[in-house]
Amino acid sequence: MFVSCSNSSHSAKATVYNSFYPSSPVKASLPTSAKGKDKHGFPNYSIKDMERFVRTTAYSDAENEPGAVGNLNAAGTTLKYGNVRSAAADWSIYPLGTKFKIKGLPHTYIVDDYGSALVGTNTVDIYHPSLKLMRKWGTRPVELNIIEMGDWHKSAKLLKGRTKYAHCNSMYCGVMSNLRQFKDFILQNN
Repeated sequence: MFVSCSNSSHSAKATVYNSFYPSSPVKASLPTSAKGKDKHGFPNYSIKDMERFVRTTAYSDAENEPGAVGNLNAAGTTLKYGNVRSAAADWSIYPLGTKFKIKGLPHTYIVDDYGSALVGTNTVDIYHPSLKLMRKWGTRPVELNIIEMGDWHKSAKLLKGRTKYAHCNSMYCGVMSNLRQFKDFILQNN
């Protein structure tokens, strides 16, 4: 098992691939606790910030990604697409079970999946059951409102057994860092 959490910032190893510039500006107020930006140019937030301006992308089980198991998410349950919809994210930023809404949309989203490209970013990947719907969503900036933060301990438990994969190891180290750094806040909100 590979677990090396010597660097306090789990995203320090992130590689910058390109910048993301929204095609049309979206107005959102940034919290005073936003510190720096991720590799796509979107602000980083404290785990205490419940309103965020983030980059979203889309994914589908119809993509037949290597390592993906049909319509199952990383938590081992079925991907959701109804009033409640599945989303993937870096679990050290949005832990497993995080519930949120996207401004202007009626659905509730739940983080029950992750992806290696999401690690070290604030990007949220929105699940769609077809390639057509996935492509229609594309990449877009949104205002996201966290209704309920997920379970940091469940995230750590699931990720610990997967640390031989670099992206899972990075998320595990980030989750453990958050559990230590924000222990009192997490206990009050879980």
